[in-house]
Amino acid sequence: MTMLARDTIGDALRNWRQRRRLSQLDLALETGVSARHISFIENGRSLPSRGMLLRLAESLALPLRERNRLLLAAGFAPHFPERPLDAPDMEPAMTAVRAVLAAFEPYPALAVDRHWTLVEANQALSSLMAGVASYLLEPPVNVLRLSLAPDGLAPMILNLEEWRHHVLERLRRDAATFGDPALERLRDELTRLAPAASPSGTAPQVSVDARVAVPLVLRHPVTGQRLSFLSTTTIFGTANDVSLAELTLEGFLPADEETREALAAVA
Repeated sequence: MTMLARDTIGDALRNWRQRRRLSQLDLALETGVSARHISFIENGRSLPSRGMLLRLAESLALPLRERNRLLLAAGFAPHFPERPLDAPDMEPAMTAVRAVLAAFEPYPALAVDRHWTLVEANQALSSLMAGVASYLLEPPVNVLRLSLAPDGLAPMILNLEEWRHHVLERLRRDAATFGDPALERLRDELTRLAPAASPSGTAPQVSVDARVAVPLVLRHPVTGQRLSFLSTTTIFGTANDVSLAELTLEGFLPADEETREALAAVA
């Protein structure tokens, strides 16, 4: 769970250390301090400096948002800025995002925030949205809800059970990584969704070994052609802004020649 306002700095540090499955000694070795010092911080007997907190947060691989919250819990100002993605000084980064998405065409690609809300998408994605209920396309669009809802993309996904498991497992990992209750609530919501009927009663033929990757196999809503994708993830590895650090680009590349040719023809 994300650190609550009433948590002390010791509570917050202990919660994240346990979430990362580290002992006090493990964290001490990672940070270059004594286990006794870690124990004193967690028990409230020692108040860490701002620099020490940033070192601890780095060792715990905390998201930037949680590093700021750790600092606030100790009475320090946040270290990492958080700007809206449409702020003027974010334009160079968003131009880069749009360039990456455009480079994926004729293959679909999109950008989402930490809650899987759609931020940007390329033109190739739009043709796959035919037949999706209009309310699922009204902003803010949650792409995971869109993919698994019975009146969303789910009826077109040929390997729905496999893809659904992949989505829910990824949400579980994201919730553990970011400590965000909103992700846990989204996972609970999607788990309760009634699975949609697959457009085919037989398992789809896939060209990708399941031991290598989980493909997304679907029937194109307009042409009826079978499409098989491998998903890729891109992030800003050196972002110092909270919003930019939480932005994820998802691209879907053809997993076989049939898909490559079908999408080229549609384009």
